[in-house]
Amino acid sequence: MQIIISNNADKPIYEQITSQIKAMIMSGELQGGDTIPSVRALAKSLHVSVITVRKAYEELQRDGFIDTAVGRGSFVAERNREFYMEEQQRLAEEHLRQAAEIGRVHHIPLETLQDILKIFYTEEE
Repeated sequence: MQIIISNNADKPIYEQITSQIKAMIMSGELQGGDTIPSVRALAKSLHVSVITVRKAYEELQRDGFIDTAVGRGSFVAERNREFYMEEQQRLAEEHLRQAAEIGRVHHIPLETLQDILKIFYTEEE
């Protein structure tokens, strides 16, 4: 499991860890039941605080992406992939709803908003 941390990113380190692990689960790179590194092991390999990794794992567990068993470690939750996709779609809908509201209030044409979305959707990071 490879996680890349950027100290120059807008996101806090724990969010970078969380989003990358979620992406690995969503892509199928990590499957239900797969073991993920212990908090200490991941903290050591990333050269970050154990507290930072613990916070990321707590968020992943709260969101249903991982399960943690005392003495056994942390594992990718056996949840259905469609559940994850639905959750991500809900999040995208929330942001798009906000963008639509801004567009309506400020009289930005729908076509302009669609063009902007296409640009963001197809650009590579």
